[in-house]
Amino acid sequence: MQGEISNILAVISLNKELVSGGAPIFFARDEEELEKIAGYLSKILDAMVHDLGNGSYVVVRH
Repeated sequence: MQGEISNILAVISLNKELVSGGAPIFFARDEEELEKIAGYLSKILDAMVHDLGNGSYVVVRH
């Protein structure tokens, strides 16, 4: 991705032990809430959601 900058805008997770860092972090109670929060944030922030496969999603602007 030379010349492009991707920004992690948010992290959504089911597990508090898996995530930390400088981006806003949202914790969901279950898979349904995880997907709902990720979907809302992607629309609000005009960004893409990526499933990390471990109960966590990242919202990224490419």
